[in-house]
Amino acid sequence: MSNPFDLDDDNAYQRWKERKLAAAPNALTDLVVEIGDPRALSDAEHAAILERCRRANMAIYIGTSGDDPDKAIPVALGARFGLHRLDHNRGADEDAVTSLTVQTDAAHRNYIPYSDRPIAWHTDGYYNTPEQQIHGLLLHCVQPAETGGENALLDHEIAYILVRDRDREHIRTLMHPACMTIPANVVDGIELRPGRSGPVFSIRPDGRLHMRYTDRSRNIAWRDDPSTAAAVTCLKEILRTPTHWHFTGRLESGWGLISNNVLHTRTGFTDGARPRLLYRARYYDRLGET
Repeated sequence: MSNPFDLDDDNAYQRWKERKLAAAPNALTDLVVEIGDPRALSDAEHAAILERCRRANMAIYIGTSGDDPDKAIPVALGARFGLHRLDHNRGADEDAVTSLTVQTDAAHRNYIPYSDRPIAWHTDGYYNTPEQQIHGLLLHCVQPAETGGENALLDHEIAYILVRDRDREHIRTLMHPACMTIPANVVDGIELRPGRSGPVFSIRPDGRLHMRYTDRSRNIAWRDDPSTAAAVTCLKEILRTPTHWHFTGRLESGWGLISNNVLHTRTGFTDGARPRLLYRARYYDRLGET
């Protein structure tokens, strides 16, 4: 059976790329679906979101829940798309849904997602074990920042195409099992998480593409060889060079992003009287039927 991600099967890749680019959205508005209550999607709303996720691995919903802080909103929406296995990551709340807001307590203050600082290109859970990779990601906005807090988005399959078309060998390099290492997380002499190595691009058992990446410059170790240096430089250039597949926008109250853990960023922000609050749900599942 042919696989478009097999570097030795260029015909399968070219056929897949042609279909992918023909269907890929070219504007942020193409990702948007207006819905009612995200806890109770209609069949038509579900179909519209699913259609966008099939084309772009992501969709943005504009719901009517406003600033309702009910955590059942992202959980119920995710479940409708087959997302059930939540990642109980460090920093998440007891229910495994993470409250992304400025937090200064000891458990959160050293981590950028709980600050108002910008976050560079990444996929979520890049430091997880191979068995606990994040395949589904849902962000739901309760309260936006007064200013800032925009997200840039890029379908990881588009990133793959852009890298492979520059140099197929870069993909081979980025698929090496020791390509990217996140060192151990040690606080006050206590190891909270061991070091983790793995590929940037990998193929799931179902043949779908997965990406594990962070653009961080500190606390990261790349495989020490010229081919890795060249491949990473290429990928970074692609991420930082705008195309009509790079999207930028900001989630407002009642809005959300549902995705197959696509590449994303966040700009810095300034809070107003009400602090910025987004719920983040990470899943070991991929969106069903995509």
